[in-house]
Amino acid sequence: MHCGLIKIGVMGSAGGKMNPEILERCKELGRAIADEGCAILTGGCPGLPHAAVMGCKENGGLTIGVSPALSIQEHVERYASPTDNIDVMIFTGAGLMGREIVGVRSCDVVVIVGGRSGTLGEFAIAYDEGRMLGILTGTGGVADHVNDFLPVIEKPTGSRIFFDDDPRSLIARCVKSFKADPPVIGEREAAG
Repeated sequence: MHCGLIKIGVMGSAGGKMNPEILERCKELGRAIADEGCAILTGGCPGLPHAAVMGCKENGGLTIGVSPALSIQEHVERYASPTDNIDVMIFTGAGLMGREIVGVRSCDVVVIVGGRSGTLGEFAIAYDEGRMLGILTGTGGVADHVNDFLPVIEKPTGSRIFFDDDPRSLIARCVKSFKADPPVIGEREAAG
């Protein structure tokens, strides 16, 4: 059963060299999330996810950050992460890897943009738990290599995966599929 707004997690590169064109595509991703009437959830980090937060906020959407820190001070000083444009910040105190589980499990849909090792971990959690995934292709990193490692995984989890290089199309497809047939998370574990 689903309660409230659909929460779309945007997981991707928080550091490294940022391509201006990909940053703009991530802003458009955020705008599309807001325009679909959904909330955006990120790791409260800089980079591609924060570009999506800024786009979502531009169009009046609700923005949620799941911080690795225990406090706003630690979030800013230790993790060098932004607070602007984030409406609700959840402080996990779990560190970078620990907050990934909280973040992914708090989403209805997880969208992968670019990404390095942290994003790969978020993808693995979402896939393993049967969550719906959107992959914004053409953003580099993990997003452009999902099809390379999916055949190696060989594990049916019930996860539906949508690939698209257009941010608006990707969000529209994910939201339409979620509304038509929301995934039942945890069903596999309960039956096991």
